[in-house]
Amino acid sequence: MPEPKPFMSTWHEIEPGWIDYNNHLNMGYYTVLFDRAADEVFEQFGFGPDYLNRTNHTTFSGEFHLRYLREVKLGDKLRSSFYLIDYDKKRFHTFQELYHEDGWISATGEGLTLHVDLTGPKVAPMPSDILDRVSAMQRAHADLPRPDGVGRRIGIPRKSA
Repeated sequence: MPEPKPFMSTWHEIEPGWIDYNNHLNMGYYTVLFDRAADEVFEQFGFGPDYLNRTNHTTFSGEFHLRYLREVKLGDKLRSSFYLIDYDKKRFHTFQELYHEDGWISATGEGLTLHVDLTGPKVAPMPSDILDRVSAMQRAHADLPRPDGVGRRIGIPRKSA
């Protein structure tokens, strides 16, 4: 059973082609970093190229929200946490924090991942062995403090008159 702490990915170094004209990490590459970290978790669940080839099922991102908290520059190293917030037989809700090698959080990402049968394509139930591993991680994460930012909305705060 997974430990009662969030999964932490391997370290990833910012690549030169990811830097924009403002001399920091372009917004699109935060998603790349979160996706690479999620792939490490998905491999533990049993998803990946072998799963796709064997079953013609895979995962799709249904929704993903990013918060940019602190800028990242060329050569910085980051890794991502991965919290499993909730799941059902066809999808799971996740939250990630992107940690700089110096310990601060540069961004958060919250997502809804779908299990998809590519013959449709359509959202489909996960097989029981994978669902068991997803369930085990969710139980291990259930008592963790809820990460700051889960479920945030986008909007411009307005004062009532």
